[in-house]
Amino acid sequence: MSTVTFFTYPSCTSCRKTKKWLSAHSVDVNERHLFRETPTKEELLTLLSMTSDGLDELLATRSSTFKALQIEVEDMPLSAVVDLLIKEPKLLRRPILTDGEALVVGYNPEKLRSLTKKKQMMKYTG
Repeated sequence: MSTVTFFTYPSCTSCRKTKKWLSAHSVDVNERHLFRETPTKEELLTLLSMTSDGLDELLATRSSTFKALQIEVEDMPLSAVVDLLIKEPKLLRRPILTDGEALVVGYNPEKLRSLTKKKQMMKYTG
């Protein structure tokens, strides 16, 4: 059974809500500080492959960091965007949770429930 990876930042309100939800539902996760243990290029490409809205789902376009860059990511090659996300992880929305097959971005109890329910079913049947 694959582990749920939880990319988080302690001062992020959505991250704290998600962590509280995970704790209340006894969900074990591999917690990673988003800025200290930034996703690798391969991890980011995998996360992007799981999105339903592509880059828009992961990119924090309303962040001051993004606005300060004054760039058009739509005009950039994917490899350049991924390199930028590694260099500037503050550009990533948070939290990010994945089990390697499904993705939850932001605090979303319904999607968290779906992700963790699948994990629980695998625990009891596998």
